[in-house]
Amino acid sequence: MFGLIRTTIIAVVLAFNAGSILAQTSQKGFAAYQSMALGDYATALQQWQPLAEQGDAEAQYNLGFMYGNGQGVLQDYAEAVKWYRLAAEQGYASSQYALGGMYSKGWGVLQNYAETMKWYRLAAEQGYATSQYTLGVKYKYGKGVLQDYAEAMKWLRLAAEQGYALAQSALGGMYSNGNGQGVLQDNVMAHMWYNIAAANGSEISGKWRDETASKMTSADISKAQSMARECMSSNYKNCGW
Repeated sequence: MFGLIRTTIIAVVLAFNAGSILAQTSQKGFAAYQSMALGDYATALQQWQPLAEQGDAEAQYNLGFMYGNGQGVLQDYAEAVKWYRLAAEQGYASSQYALGGMYSKGWGVLQNYAETMKWYRLAAEQGYATSQYTLGVKYKYGKGVLQDYAEAMKWLRLAAEQGYALAQSALGGMYSNGNGQGVLQDNVMAHMWYNIAAANGSEISGKWRDETASKMTSADISKAQSMARECMSSNYKNCGW
């Protein structure tokens, strides 16, 4: 997660457009992103601190991230939880997901799976793909929640339909195993999702796609490939559901 956030910060800086970015964050906030991208965490902290204290949810989330990772400050999970919570209570999805993670690991708070699921669900219901995927995995394996394959499929599908490769790969696994995992075993669907996940950067999914193909006829492989093209070209609207 932390690598993804750093990549996102750099992308925001490189893609800066005065019209679009300034509508979402202040000039001071953007200056803080610049400092983060350059690795100047101490300056970023100074720039975000007053914004966070004024109630800016994005700045509160970023302070939580810095304290959680010891960037520009000593690592302090309790302080990270403080800032994550302030942003999460304002409905900031990234912070809701991060706070759920802190409860899951017991970092800065007592480990509490009910709180974990509460915050993950709030983020997921806002369309936060990472949280949707995480919920799907937790329901699939019964981690901190009763195992429920139908719920697992629901959340994995929502994340997959946003192009989230890990969720697409997980769907491939659900269809590959089938029986008792919320869906009937279906190599064509498994191949389709593995193929899509591989195209979106999941290298291991390419291996699993090829292993699945070894159990299929040529006609079924062609069908799966055609379905994958249709799924991606429709922006994940027509995916054999």
